[in-house]
Amino acid sequence: MIWTFSQQFGVQLITFAVSIILARLLLPSDFGTIAMFSVVMSVASSLVDGGMSSSLIRSTEADDRDLSTIFWFNIMVAVAMYLIIFFTAPLIANFYKVEILTSVIRVYSITIIIRSLTAVQGTRFVKAMDFKTLFKIQLPSLIIGAVSGVVMAYIGFGIWALVYYPIIQAVIGGVQLWWYSKWRPLLLFDQPKFKEHFSFGYKMTLSGLLDTVFNNIYTILIGKYFSNAQLGYYNRADNLKQLPVANLSTALNKVTFPLFAQLKNNDEKLKEVYKKLMKLVIFIIAPVLFLMMIVAEPMIRFLLTDKWLPAVPYLQVLVLSGILYPIHAYNLNILNVKGRSDLFLKLEFWKKGLQIISLLASVPFGIIGIVWGQVIFSVLAFFINTHYTGKYLKYGSFQQLKDLMPIILLSAFLASVIYLADHFFFNKWLDLPRLIVLSLIYAGLYLGIVWIFKFKEINYIKELIKK
Repeated sequence: MIWTFSQQFGVQLITFAVSIILARLLLPSDFGTIAMFSVVMSVASSLVDGGMSSSLIRSTEADDRDLSTIFWFNIMVAVAMYLIIFFTAPLIANFYKVEILTSVIRVYSITIIIRSLTAVQGTRFVKAMDFKTLFKIQLPSLIIGAVSGVVMAYIGFGIWALVYYPIIQAVIGGVQLWWYSKWRPLLLFDQPKFKEHFSFGYKMTLSGLLDTVFNNIYTILIGKYFSNAQLGYYNRADNLKQLPVANLSTALNKVTFPLFAQLKNNDEKLKEVYKKLMKLVIFIIAPVLFLMMIVAEPMIRFLLTDKWLPAVPYLQVLVLSGILYPIHAYNLNILNVKGRSDLFLKLEFWKKGLQIISLLASVPFGIIGIVWGQVIFSVLAFFINTHYTGKYLKYGSFQQLKDLMPIILLSAFLASVIYLADHFFFNKWLDLPRLIVLSLIYAGLYLGIVWIFKFKEINYIKELIKK
């Protein structure tokens, strides 16, 4: 956990710093243009992997034949996806009425092929829980790519700085994965092995595709019916919200999925570990998100300058949808380790139907209506995702809410206190001192209360530090 957290937060600290510099050097419309084809890249990535990585991780006896088969499958699909994207790029550009998208998409999509060449090597490190090596690989590749992107933006590359930056990062990371990994693919494609992994993986792929398309449907609609700049504001707000949410979830998921896989036949122990991790992540994520809601305006103005202030109301609403995000992922992980990708897919169909309804109901209210629709959907999706966890582990939605609500309510209450303090005493201060003071007051009150009332999560953190 130490190494995966170091990797995730080290990477995101650098990414965050670079995104701030790029946001100051480039225009909101540049980020909006890149966001327009994010769904294409996400769909391609899902198809290339095909859920095979998850199948390899949960397989207890994967050998060179398994690894080689999946390696060649990834490359074949990646090349096919790149060719499809290359020839359909003009159609995407025409859909959004942004001419430069054609060439941007064709160049940016090269990362699909690059990453397909290293997917199996990365999966082997995850399966072995060797997160130290992954940390040593990812950090230098990110630094080199980030520095390249900033230099290109500074000397006037414009939107192309956002294109070449991830390509350089992918190349450097790929070379290192091959260097550190002693495994090399065999020249074979084992059909029985492929069928075994594909029977699990294709359901994961369909689930991933559904999730990808519907997660990006907001970007598609905003990009189609609103301006590039407005999409840039929304995208920046969503990225800021994802900074604590996705990073903590991703870091824990890297550890919890192989960990849960080891406990998949011991439901009592699995429930115990799952419950602890779930409470721990909410203990960290809820106060961070509520604090972001209160300090959104001075934070965005200080980090990104006044030109990004239209993103403030979007961020203040989106953080609410992020609170339950890690819990969604952990509930679905239980199904994965149990080998029930069919139930995983079934839940995705139910959720996407619900998402369509919430989206259709919120679109008439503009972008702010769309982000509020995401909050409502997140709450309703929680009850869907916990359905089978309740059956397998006898730990359903209301039991989970009972464990989570004390922290969420405490975080919300303290946010209202800080909001009033800011309104009456600090709102005329300069942005940086205002951010520091409000954050310190919030953190002090939060830690003081959980210490006085002896919240169990404090003990969990103590145990992790001791170990």
